[in-house]
Amino acid sequence: MSLVGKKFPSIAVDAISEMGDNLKINIFEEAVNNNKKVLLFWYPKDFTFVCPTELHAFQAALPEFEKRNTIVIGASCDTNEVHFAWLNTAKNNGGIEGVTYPLLADTTRNLSSILGILDIESSEYNEETDTVLLEGSNVTYRATYLIDETGKIFHESVNDMPLGRNVNEYLRMVDAYTHIQQKGEVCPANWEAGKEAMTADRNSTAAYLSAN
Repeated sequence: MSLVGKKFPSIAVDAISEMGDNLKINIFEEAVNNNKKVLLFWYPKDFTFVCPTELHAFQAALPEFEKRNTIVIGASCDTNEVHFAWLNTAKNNGGIEGVTYPLLADTTRNLSSILGILDIESSEYNEETDTVLLEGSNVTYRATYLIDETGKIFHESVNDMPLGRNVNEYLRMVDAYTHIQQKGEVCPANWEAGKEAMTADRNSTAAYLSAN
């Protein structure tokens, strides 16, 4: 079920800084209290394969997000200790040394469960033992959320495990949403900063289509 247009869940989650400081981060409050947009991206596991390429890609784009008044935060269900070990592993050894944004450690899976992004193929209740058995990895898909300054989700996407993200698309989405906020216009397909947008009426759409 899509969460676009809704407020991001206001839940504090364990996290760690690049320096190894243990934190509690509430994504909703990060957006509202700092009057900033937030990009929250989830990845399946530390010390894996596609994941470090994404974390380094978001790090490389961090100055561009900061120019756009946007906080970047990574997240998985790994512990702070595992995060910190990965942060101290060299890039040429598959590590994420050099990543400076915080990482959520949703070990309770409280937030990822609410978002509905865990890989759970099925669950079966055993009445005799009063337990629930899960099938699936129970780690997160590659989910991404863009949250505005009011705590509202304006974009969400979820990739399957093998599919890495295009970081530039999230910069484009932030640009487009900021344009909408500032100009009150709507952004057509493939819109990029500096290109023509439209007003939300038939005449503007017809003129745009005629010119393009």
